[in-house]
Amino acid sequence: MNIGFNNEKYLKIQSERIKERIAQFGDKLYLEFGGKLFDDFHASRVLPGFLPDSKLRMLLQLKEYAEIVMVISAIDIEKNKMRSDLGITYDEDVLRMRTEFENVGLYTGGVVITHYNGQASADAYRSRLERLGIKVYYHYTIDGYPNNVALIDSDEGFGKNDYVETSHPLVVITAPGPGSGKMAVCLSQLYNENKRGVKAGYAKFETFPVWNLPLKHPVNMAYEAATADLNDVNMIDPFHLEAYGNIAVNYNRDIEIFPVLNALFEGIYGDSPYKSPTDMGVNMIGFCMDAEDVCCNAAREEIIRRYYYALCKLAEKGDNENEVNKIALILKQAKLTTEYRRTTVAAHERKELSQSAAAAIELQDGSIITSRSSSLLGPSAALLLNAIKYLADIPHDKKLIPEELIAPIQKTKVEYLHGHNPRLHTDEVLVALSLLSNHDEDCRKALDQLPKLCGCQVHSTVMLSEVDRKIFNKLGIGLTCDPVRKTK
Repeated sequence: MNIGFNNEKYLKIQSERIKERIAQFGDKLYLEFGGKLFDDFHASRVLPGFLPDSKLRMLLQLKEYAEIVMVISAIDIEKNKMRSDLGITYDEDVLRMRTEFENVGLYTGGVVITHYNGQASADAYRSRLERLGIKVYYHYTIDGYPNNVALIDSDEGFGKNDYVETSHPLVVITAPGPGSGKMAVCLSQLYNENKRGVKAGYAKFETFPVWNLPLKHPVNMAYEAATADLNDVNMIDPFHLEAYGNIAVNYNRDIEIFPVLNALFEGIYGDSPYKSPTDMGVNMIGFCMDAEDVCCNAAREEIIRRYYYALCKLAEKGDNENEVNKIALILKQAKLTTEYRRTTVAAHERKELSQSAAAAIELQDGSIITSRSSSLLGPSAALLLNAIKYLADIPHDKKLIPEELIAPIQKTKVEYLHGHNPRLHTDEVLVALSLLSNHDEDCRKALDQLPKLCGCQVHSTVMLSEVDRKIFNKLGIGLTCDPVRKTK
């Protein structure tokens, strides 16, 4: 995989930038972390070389200064909102992330339940956390938020919220996903710290959009595609342009709320420390691209990947037509078609030749490997076998898994487990190879190639099962599928 992003440089200059911002305010800095603090797979896809846990590694350089406060919305608890990339609910993810933070030695404070309005599910979650020894705080719904500044900036507004007890100069506010209320938690804390005579500041750490890249840069457009379901729109920051005469990119929600934030800052401090929403940010990621062309190519691939993902979601649920239309418009603005993705073209060509479902993978050396569906294997399982055989220099016609071994697996799936699809999935193929590897050197050699698939791209002409999608995800493979259901 070509590297376009300098991860070590990023860790160094980003941690230094945050230290500077802490010093600007004095006693304490509340840092709102947008996006995912770790497991940031979007960033790692569009900035090859950025590691999914880079932001966590950066925080570890600030370990002596920092503590983590988790935020979750009572609305998300009630709706059992899911993290689609991990397949777990937000309330479970809060516990997962706390464990991850503690395992690497980061101090974790309490959990704030926002948008609280007496929900029974939130009360039950609070009881569960308190049984685990975790401090829990309620932040309430405020009528007219965020525009009713007079009410918000009063004892009946932020003053009504529980005060979150913190002990470190850097308080990182993070959440399982967007819309959790992180910014409101930061502002509420500023109000309550000010009442207690503590000089506290606020800053925002959003990875995307990248403020010092052009508005229509592929990396910024990929972010817009990734947030199409949230109706986020990248914009030129008019406040930054007016204050400094320089162009900076931000997104609509921060720009729209900045006048309100300014009024709140003036109410708390007597004066606002920022002249624009871009001023609030501390993101240095735009200074760390060593090979911009590599990042641009990866970002274009991501836009197409998001388009296919939205199409498949539409085919399955039928409730995201606006998301599909928005990403289609982004494709047009980027002057892209799905044929830019080499695996898409190769998979469609193989489908035409074989008259069956097909798949294609682009390996790290640029080679394209294809497969088709058969009576024994689905296209994804066949593709996995073809790819690792190629990487292990095993002849294509060599059968790694004997047919007599596949037949009893199929019998169990259909006759005993009452399945409808007798073909082996990717996980079943890998288990079979693992069993055979003790006695077959080729199987062992093939399995040893799996790490080389990380960062590769795959396209399938049919939607894959959840099992196959998870296997590709665990292998670090970028997957797209046509919005077509499998047929017998």
